[in-house]
Amino acid sequence: MTPAKTIALFPEASYGAALNCVGIAQELRRLGATPVFICHPGFSGIFADYGFAEYQLGDDTSAPATDWTDFIERHQDAFRQCPFNQLQSYVGPTWDAIVDTAIRVEEPLRQVLARLQPDAIVLDNVVMFPAIANAGVPWIRVVSCAETEIPDPLVPPYLSGCSDTPGGEWDRFSERYQEVTSAAHKRFAAFLNQTGLNAPSAPNFLDPSPYLNLLLAPNIIRHERRNALDEDLFVFLDGCVRHEATYVPPRFASHNEEPLALVSFGSLGAMDVAMMKRMIAAFSTLPYRFLVNAGHWRDEYRDVPDNVFIDAWFPQPSVVEQANLFIHHGGNNSFCEALYFGVPSIVMPYCWDGHDNARRAEEAGVGRHLGRYDWSESELARAITDLMSDEAMRARLKGNAVRMQKAAGVKRAAEAILKVATAAPNTRLSG
Repeated sequence: MTPAKTIALFPEASYGAALNCVGIAQELRRLGATPVFICHPGFSGIFADYGFAEYQLGDDTSAPATDWTDFIERHQDAFRQCPFNQLQSYVGPTWDAIVDTAIRVEEPLRQVLARLQPDAIVLDNVVMFPAIANAGVPWIRVVSCAETEIPDPLVPPYLSGCSDTPGGEWDRFSERYQEVTSAAHKRFAAFLNQTGLNAPSAPNFLDPSPYLNLLLAPNIIRHERRNALDEDLFVFLDGCVRHEATYVPPRFASHNEEPLALVSFGSLGAMDVAMMKRMIAAFSTLPYRFLVNAGHWRDEYRDVPDNVFIDAWFPQPSVVEQANLFIHHGGNNSFCEALYFGVPSIVMPYCWDGHDNARRAEEAGVGRHLGRYDWSESELARAITDLMSDEAMRARLKGNAVRMQKAAGVKRAAEAILKVATAAPNTRLSG
């Protein structure tokens, strides 16, 4: 018998990328492969909870690990700014921190890969790690952020939240983006050159994989491109949704027969407790049920309306499948899960590609974009009521959901990864 292929998955230190990779790993396991996870510090147990082996990256004691919760807390004020102003206050510092992380984990990552001897590596990240490029096995890039991460003259600039129409706003954002990331890019390029690699051209930090690139963006929100992507190297998955145990909603003190909304702003967005409390006050006036993900800040909520249930975590795909509306921050996993189950979105972004997905929700007619802070109670209530009652949008989304589920993104991803792992010659290095 042919030995099972060992596939090492290395997602970035975010729950979106981590849980996206879980879905792929579940299907790899079903197909007989051995998926294992390489983890950044702080993500211990996330993958083990789904039954996968974890290999932790030890810290280089010469540099402290980036605490992303602390990083977000220190930059929270930036979330009130427009995407252009966030370039200086948030995007630039974030790239600096990402480059710091890539440099710090290089040696631990090289040691882990030498120990694992995988047949292929799945990289769900925004930067290259030399240990991966030099491992001697094929590597697969997963784009779990918005499709705008792969540039094209007809695709709005990454992280800009710009409309689909090219113009001066695109140029202004792109020029400023290159300015604020130039120092981090020079430092990153020098690091890559020391390991024998050529750096991506600025302002990019990661080139496409020469083996395979997987993108989540479903057709309903996909951009037209001037330069068509090579279909042998770029595979659109139409979503990539993990399997979760069935979730049974709790009994509410009232409105138990009314439509259900899920509210989740991701593991870091939940720290904005004051904003969440404003929202909950608005929910109390509406004839719907609301499940609210409060993350680590669950205990900050004392007086909860009868039609609201708050918890620290929900098995999100299972809940979205039962929901009539999903209010979220525009994280690509959340956005794609809403589309996968035919649920309209209210996107209230605060950073990164959430801006791009919020704009795309409006343009594609699959939801609404609402500012994270500049809304009144009546505006939020109206947006919720309008989407709850928009039968035409709901019918269109349900039809799209049928197509996405038929596309079976996780199965397509796993099969493509195994094809690459089987076909590519192995020149792995030990040490």
